[in-house]
Amino acid sequence: MSSPIVVFDLDGTLVDTAPDLVASLNHAVTQAGVEPVTYRDLTHLVGHGARAMIERTFAMRNKPLDEDALAWQMKEFVDFYHGSMPGDSLPYPGMLDALDRLAAAGFKLAVCTNKPEMLANRLLERLGLLDRFAAVSGGDTFEIRKPDADHLLRTIANAGGCAQHSVMVGDSLNDILVARNAVVPSIAVPFGYSDVPIESLEPTIIIQHFDELTPELVTGLFNGK
Repeated sequence: MSSPIVVFDLDGTLVDTAPDLVASLNHAVTQAGVEPVTYRDLTHLVGHGARAMIERTFAMRNKPLDEDALAWQMKEFVDFYHGSMPGDSLPYPGMLDALDRLAAAGFKLAVCTNKPEMLANRLLERLGLLDRFAAVSGGDTFEIRKPDADHLLRTIANAGGCAQHSVMVGDSLNDILVARNAVVPSIAVPFGYSDVPIESLEPTIIIQHFDELTPELVTGLFNGK
């Protein structure tokens, strides 16, 4: 039997990246004369990609944004974000111990994120986490992305696992939907970037802290407990 797999979202699940995402956004938009924003302005968009944050910021400030300007903004955002990693981004409390527990119990670990693969790998590498994961797939790794089931299923396959012995851990709608679409149990965390209460998304289970993420919990989900 293939090794069991625990697949994680990245932003808002493994790592609190909001400070650096907002800093990168403000670096880009202020060069176009747009007033900077705060995390509170964009809570519901952090974790949904640079494009959504840029578009929303320009809309909030009643500034026009055509495709050429958006492309320039995207480049400025990515260049700044890439160059400043890891910045103030930090793993969530208890996450490293949870990864250690799962690995010691024979679980393989993977990342499935809509963040571009290059940025995901760079962030994980700079935080000393990259070697912990058997596979990392970003929003541009395949021709599809979350919540399409194939994004998760291909990540699992690349990690050497199968859906029947995998779970998805995430903080927002796309994570819960991709698990549901792939017929994989979902574990939700409430401390990420969801714009609605996490319980309203109806994940298989919610944990309040990574201390609760144990091999026994995951195995129970495989068995339908």
